[in-house]
Amino acid sequence: MDEKEIESIFNKEGITTELPCSKAFELSETYGVTKKEISVYCRDHSIKIRGCQLGCFP
Repeated sequence: MDEKEIESIFNKEGITTELPCSKAFELSETYGVTKKEISVYCRDHSIKIRGCQLGCFP
């Protein structure tokens, strides 16, 4: 999925500065975005992933 599509998803979901880990998993399932793509997008746009219990999002 390209960056513009992920940006659109984040805008639709109201995600701007942080993202709970559980929501990241939900977005992955709902929109077919890989967890890696979510992680990279968040890193590149200074969005913090919070509450990760599995270490999937460094």
